[in-house]
Amino acid sequence: MPDDVGDRTEAPTPRRRMEARERGQVARSQELSAAVMLLTALVGLLWFGNGIWTSMLNVMRTSLESTNTSDIKESLLLSSAAFSSMFWAVAPLVALIFVLGVAAILSQVGLLLTWKPITPSLDKISPLSGLKRIFSPNSLVQLAQNVLKLALITAIAYMTVKSKAAEVILAHSLDHAAIVGHASELIFDLGIKLVILLLLLAFIDFAWQKYRHEKQLKMTKEEVKEEMKRMEGDPLLKRRRREAQMKLSTERLKNAVPQADVIVTNPTHYSVAIKYDADKMSAPRVVAKGVDHLAFRIREIAASSGIPIVEKPLLARTLYKDVEVGHEIPEKFYRAVAEVMAYVYQLAGRNMGPKPVAV
Repeated sequence: MPDDVGDRTEAPTPRRRMEARERGQVARSQELSAAVMLLTALVGLLWFGNGIWTSMLNVMRTSLESTNTSDIKESLLLSSAAFSSMFWAVAPLVALIFVLGVAAILSQVGLLLTWKPITPSLDKISPLSGLKRIFSPNSLVQLAQNVLKLALITAIAYMTVKSKAAEVILAHSLDHAAIVGHASELIFDLGIKLVILLLLLAFIDFAWQKYRHEKQLKMTKEEVKEEMKRMEGDPLLKRRRREAQMKLSTERLKNAVPQADVIVTNPTHYSVAIKYDADKMSAPRVVAKGVDHLAFRIREIAASSGIPIVEKPLLARTLYKDVEVGHEIPEKFYRAVAEVMAYVYQLAGRNMGPKPVAV
């Protein structure tokens, strides 16, 4: 993704974020993973250090003993047992470092599996692209961070060792157990200070990576428009789909409306076509309904088919909202619909048949 964002002033769309993630372009700090792994190693040594130290002594003792035996098979068995003990002593520490290192990565980017970052590309082997990456603002920032980190680590290491200079100088007069103890304290003290420094740098680096990532994802107004077109579809195709849907709805109305006994309207926005067959239905049924253009079309078809049109604004609105096409009207509408049907049948000189009853 280019570092030069130009006039990118618009917030990235969800689709752009998803595409960037699929390419492996996420905000992630490698410093945080390193700091977490170092902290885990230090804490793990406190828990498993005695076992690891004992196993190391056993390996050294076994190695020395195996050199004094002439039986090669016995020597191999001793060495195998010692190294097996060493492996099982170190394995929990290694597993703990691995698990928490992975957790540190997942906490930043979540589960992300993609091959695109390592997919061969001409841009990756192009000398010109390589020079642009080397001298890009991001590379300069990374260089400054690395120089600062190296200087701080060196300074902390120097001050820590300097504070223990007297113990280091007098170490030759101590026995080996005391030397190991002092060395462990020095290493642990230095490790804790470095962990604190790395965690501080990691949070700063993560904030920078987050800012840089968001800046790179920003879009121009033209890109946002193109994105919306891709997400919503071509306006011409959308119009054609709407026309096709309208044509299909009209064809359905042409078949359904002539079967109705009456059209209830409000009278301009809503139209509901109702049919009642006393021999086949337990209640009147809505066979078609529409609003605005479709409502006008229903009235138009009804007029050409000789279907009565009755203006009942409140009834038309409630039937449109509460009753789906093909469903019988609820009991609460029986009286109002019965009055309309009776009026229509009276005009036509027909018998309405038995009054609808609840099933």
